[in-house]
Amino acid sequence: MAYELYYWDGIQGRGEFVRLALEDALADYVDVSRQSGRGMGTGAMLELMRSKNEPHIPFAPPFLKDGELIVSHVANILFYLGPKLALAPDDEKLRYVANGLQLTITDLVAEVHDTHHPIATSLYYEDQKEAAKARSQAFIVERIPKFLGYFEQVLQQNQRGLSHIVGDTLSYVDLSLFQVIEGLRYAFPKAMNAYAANYPGLTGLHDAVAKRPNIAAYLRSERRLAFNEEGIFRHYPELDLAP
Repeated sequence: MAYELYYWDGIQGRGEFVRLALEDALADYVDVSRQSGRGMGTGAMLELMRSKNEPHIPFAPPFLKDGELIVSHVANILFYLGPKLALAPDDEKLRYVANGLQLTITDLVAEVHDTHHPIATSLYYEDQKEAAKARSQAFIVERIPKFLGYFEQVLQQNQRGLSHIVGDTLSYVDLSLFQVIEGLRYAFPKAMNAYAANYPGLTGLHDAVAKRPNIAAYLRSERRLAFNEEGIFRHYPELDLAP
């Protein structure tokens, strides 16, 4: 039975972190909101979230349906999928390390979102541009080095080698870090260009993931939507700066 991935249509967003894992593993899955027909589309996703019969309704997408089981939140979904897709360490203890790293990525993604929506998600970006500019400056100067510096250090100190962030084989965390670097380069090209030399390990990891056959095929496909100004990573030139 195919996995069912539920997320908003038209954007990569948080759903892309799950999608990369499914694509790398060539897993059988359905991107529900992007499909038409009975039981498909955004309407089907919203109907499931509002269901009076489903005992464990999710708060928000993304969420994954595997048979009768519904798993919500990116890190939780990847923690569930990792062993099934051979994208988690064999060592059970290291699986918790991987989960901790993924949760840190969740924190980073939330801060990225707040660069363009620092006051309220209910307001348009245009309604909070001045606050967004201040928030973005702080994010670029303080938070990008904080997060990327941490991941670079973890990568450099991995006793199993520098090819992966945890363990000695590819994990979903490596795929997620690829997406983080891709997203930050899109949203803040000036900043990321200035920081490029500071994180050689992450750059190498990003490039290695991009060359993986299944990922490379996915990136060339129509399934990989382009970044846009409706998703998490948005490029507003006025928010970008070289630190």
